[in-house]
Amino acid sequence: MDDTPEIRYAKSGEVHLAYQVIGDGPFDVITSPGWISHMEYQWEQPLLAHFLRRPTNYARALLFDKRGTGMSDRTASVPTLEDCMDDLRAVLDAEGSERAALIGHFDSGAHCAMFAATYPERTAALIIVSGYAKGVRDETYPFGADPDVAAMVLAAIHEEWGKGTMLPLIAPSMAGDPSFLEWWARFERLSASPGAAAALYHMTAEMDIRDILKNIQVPTLIVHRAQHPTVPVEAAEYLADKIPGARLVVLPGTDALPYTPTGGDDIMDEVQEFLTGVRGDSPSDRVLATVLFTDIVESTKRVSELGDRAWRELLDRHDTTVRRQLDRYRGTEVKSVGDGFLATFDGPARAIQCALAVRDNLQPLGLDVRAGLHTGEVERRGEDVGGIAVHIGARVAALARPGEVLASSTVKDLVVGSGIEFEARGSHILKGVPDEWRVFAVSG
Repeated sequence: MDDTPEIRYAKSGEVHLAYQVIGDGPFDVITSPGWISHMEYQWEQPLLAHFLRRPTNYARALLFDKRGTGMSDRTASVPTLEDCMDDLRAVLDAEGSERAALIGHFDSGAHCAMFAATYPERTAALIIVSGYAKGVRDETYPFGADPDVAAMVLAAIHEEWGKGTMLPLIAPSMAGDPSFLEWWARFERLSASPGAAAALYHMTAEMDIRDILKNIQVPTLIVHRAQHPTVPVEAAEYLADKIPGARLVVLPGTDALPYTPTGGDDIMDEVQEFLTGVRGDSPSDRVLATVLFTDIVESTKRVSELGDRAWRELLDRHDTTVRRQLDRYRGTEVKSVGDGFLATFDGPARAIQCALAVRDNLQPLGLDVRAGLHTGEVERRGEDVGGIAVHIGARVAALARPGEVLASSTVKDLVVGSGIEFEARGSHILKGVPDEWRVFAVSG
């Protein structure tokens, strides 16, 4: 299942900027990422994907890679604050957005602040997450990074970039998760080269926007983690004190990455309430459901054996069989995924029974299927569903053998007393999903 939004390009001077548009709400929100990003690969991490999609509950969301990072043009020189402000404007112009709420993470909080002060008529609101006014501390600003520590970070970037060794510093809660570490290491490599990453970090350390804070006249929200590992909470308090009328919210947490370890819902609840007056998702958007993925085993081989026409006829019979069982067990078809289905159920036992019935009714047709199930909170997106529970269900299904129905430990625990029996299939690291997960095969 590919949920990656379309990559588009805007032009800022001679620089091409990769950006995406998701959602279709009544007003615009543009998110400027902190330090590094990659418009395509970021969607491989469920926690980050969930975080990025949250504004689509109430707005049209614009995302972009800053110049020198991700899928945007690499540049010979380090971008200035003015360059970053121009790039933000170029993305808005490319989509005909005359006015938007700005969300800036880490160093991008300064870029968004500069834009808000310069273009108040185009800024509906300013949200700064984990931001600061000045990078390195001195006698006039004691809240910045220690110069010696900044020098050590620069050296580490040059020597260890792309290995994920910085993860314990920026996301202590995820440092023991091998799957997240693997994703983050590749995210570093795809987002920027070591030289580019070091140059960008140096720029963030040298940045100083203290003199323009008093000129920001738009509604402003400052959100910060109480135990932020690299930017002390006093830096957020300074911003809130110097920006007229700014609201400060300090949340518990130890990570610099705003979306770990829970998808950043506490941050995005604050953002949503600030922009709309309504906190969090409406109850109809998020529900508990059991997710079922089915997939035909070795479908490519069967196509070559049968030919296109015969395979199409067999696939039609497959689809009819699956839909009949979904109706029987009160499942909701979400969509076809490759040569299988994604469906949801309001009860895990019925989902298991449906999976077994699909398998047993397709075997006489000469079709082997595998299935995976997980129960968790899903996000309704029109006719589609999303969220980390969907990703877990897909990863569990990928582990299944031909003819096997696999379930997460959550599903197994929820059907205790139903008479359904299971066989342990060990603990697994599911790609892009935190922690290890115990998986069980349904017997019978």
